Amino acid sequence: MKLWLLYEDKHIVVAVKPPLVYVHPSPGHETGTLTEALVKEYPEMADVGSKERPGVVHRLDAETSGVMVFARTRQAYLKLREQFEHHGEVSKTYLAILHGAPKESKGTLECTIGRKPWDPHRMEIGAKDGKRAITHWEVLGKKNGLALVQFTIETGRTHQIRLVAAHLGCPVVGDKLYGDKIKDARIRKRAPHLLLHAVSLEFKHPITGKPMAFSAPPPPEIIFAV
Repeated sequence: MKLWLLYEDKHIVVAVKPPLVYVHPSPGHETGTLTEALVKEYPEMADVGSKERPGVVHRLDAETSGVMVFARTRQAYLKLREQFEHHGEVSKTYLAILHGAPKESKGTLECTIGRKPWDPHRMEIGAKDGKRAITHWEVLGKKNGLALVQFTIETGRTHQIRLVAAHLGCPVVGDKLYGDKIKDARIRKRAPHLLLHAVSLEFKHPITGKPMAFSAPPPPEIIFAV
């Protein structure tokens, strides 16, 4: 895998994850991961964090593309983990193509998100033991029944944007868990994957404390969808 790097120093590396690439190994996807490619480039990362998730301080779903930061040292790893767990110093913005647009062009949803008790692969809004999630959205454009929507999240819950979009009645195009298979099939040019992209990421450098901001353009299937 060819790495797309936005920044590197002796403490961190910021990379762009392609769609359909797993961040770290998982059952059935032991090779071809982003961390595998990063460890080849930065061997010291193999001893940062866990063996299964070297250097990983946050995640993106396999089908989601976009900006990610990884730790190259244990000190950077611990500091970044703290930032991402407490959320206040981290800002994450995504672009998504939805089936339809929310009724309000701008809005915020504050809810709880947790796992469905009978399906460990799916999450749900309003789960009894769910964690607080805050999601802001803004509709940027609409065409042919689709909408380009920007999401900014204050928290990083599993499947947060996908769940919120479905809750608003406008699921993400290509979402096999929470989406609309019938509408997906009707699209003239069928989406090759979930149309969700982490377009920008802001955080403080784990060692210097300097504000850092990175962005990456979405793949063509998102750019030309609407």
